[in-house]
Amino acid sequence: METTIVLIDDEPEILRLVKDYLSQESFRVMTATDGTKGLQMIETYQPDLIILDWMLPGLSGIEICRRLRKVSNIPIIMLTAKAEEVDRVLGLEFGADDYIVKPFSLRELMARVKTVLRRTSGNSPDMTNSLITRGEVVIDITSHRVWKNQQELLLTPTEFKILQLLALRPGTVYSRLQLLRQAMGEEYLYYERSIDTHISNLRKKIEDNPSEPKYVQTVFGVGYRFGEQI
Repeated sequence: METTIVLIDDEPEILRLVKDYLSQESFRVMTATDGTKGLQMIETYQPDLIILDWMLPGLSGIEICRRLRKVSNIPIIMLTAKAEEVDRVLGLEFGADDYIVKPFSLRELMARVKTVLRRTSGNSPDMTNSLITRGEVVIDITSHRVWKNQQELLLTPTEFKILQLLALRPGTVYSRLQLLRQAMGEEYLYYERSIDTHISNLRKKIEDNPSEPKYVQTVFGVGYRFGEQI
């Protein structure tokens, strides 16, 4: 089945270049130049991935991201001219899976697209059981769905990969670099602190009290682990 990407950017040259490049890689690419039309396109086509500019006429990219994360876990890559770390973290806090700063190379964007899409598909070789049950939480690896107390949680692909990795081996401590490498990919190793934002977002969804987590626990000075006593 053809992979559909919705690309939203108000710069016509970026739209043309990115659409042509992605189309050559056999992706189906739908484009919009403002946030309102882009959101309508997302609702109509239900794409596999969204590439979303931060600054847009109509609705901003951040507002689109915020609205989508209330109802959808479609992976989102944000494009922006904002290079400060605080801006990158803000985008991740609103639910973006990845962040790429303009100007960027098409090859780099393609690598990010393929990496994010990999997080939403297939099983890794060591997965022998499609269901992981940890206390009140059930994780279905095959369908990329998570339930707590029989209520489904909407996790982004990145949040799901992090949860899956930790839950497979309760008590095992992973450093930020290990989580980045195993849950996101080698190309993200320069974004070590971004893992904290994904962890924070995950806790807000899965913990009864995010400030006192029992599932995704911090091991100070080392990294994170999934709680053993659940």
